[in-house]
Amino acid sequence: METLDETLALAAAGGDRAAFAALVTRHYDRIFALAWRLTGSRAEAEDLAQEICAALPHRLRGWRAEARFTTWLYRVVVNAAHDARRRAAARSRAADGWGNWELARQDAIAEDRAAQDWLAEAMSRLPAELRDTVALVLGEEMTQAEAGAVLGLSEGTIAWRMSEVKKRLRSMAAEEAKA
Repeated sequence: METLDETLALAAAGGDRAAFAALVTRHYDRIFALAWRLTGSRAEAEDLAQEICAALPHRLRGWRAEARFTTWLYRVVVNAAHDARRRAAARSRAADGWGNWELARQDAIAEDRAAQDWLAEAMSRLPAELRDTVALVLGEEMTQAEAGAVLGLSEGTIAWRMSEVKKRLRSMAAEEAKA
């Protein structure tokens, strides 16, 4: 005479490994088949069935024998499939977000590179004395007084040159925007 599922489940919940093995052997195909119908994918169903069987000893401790074992087991499979769908959706949203972030980062890098290229080209059109001033003040991060000392000029002259550089760069940008 075959032992009832409910009897095996109670024994497995109590730690009986043979009872647990008998339950899994008896119901694995049922778990897998339902998982396959719920996921639509053989590979996902295999993974889900394995996850369910691995978690079953712990889950059995919560089984209260209020319904038939198979009814409870179906509910476990359905819940596990729902959980897997939610995790997949969360991973997909995270991946989409990461992809959008990466695209935005690549766009920002390209914009920075274009701005640097434009600035380098625009700087090459400036007179040498203005380029020298910018190289010291912005490139070397010197104060205007320090740049003046290096170039043998007053701090006021360096301030005027920096103002002139800004004015000329704005003019170049405006001309290019019109074209």
